[in-house]
Amino acid sequence: VQVVESGGGLVEPGGSLRLSCTASQNIFRGAGVGWYRRAPGKQRELVAGIIRGGDTKYSDSVKGRFLISRDNAGNMVDLQMNNLKPEDTAVYYCNQFPVPLRNIWGQGTQVTVSS
Repeated sequence: VQVVESGGGLVEPGGSLRLSCTASQNIFRGAGVGWYRRAPGKQRELVAGIIRGGDTKYSDSVKGRFLISRDNAGNMVDLQMNNLKPEDTAVYYCNQFPVPLRNIWGQGTQVTVSS
């Protein structure tokens, strides 16, 4: 099983990025999918999740700024991040939601928000 995250980069505060995630073997099809992040010196945390029916959940820190979406086939999940702040700097990962699978964490994609 392979999970691949992409779209990270360096952006100034207030800027935007769009992250994308794909997974092999259709492991996301029919399952909830979430974006998680790990900031330096902190534990990995949930950023946003979307379940099969389309309901979404966001952490309080990103609510109103980030938008999670998935394609109709359910294999690709995006995270649109707007009005980025320095505290959003982290490595971003995707995995199943609400319970991530331990053995499918990918390499993640680095997001750095700095002027």
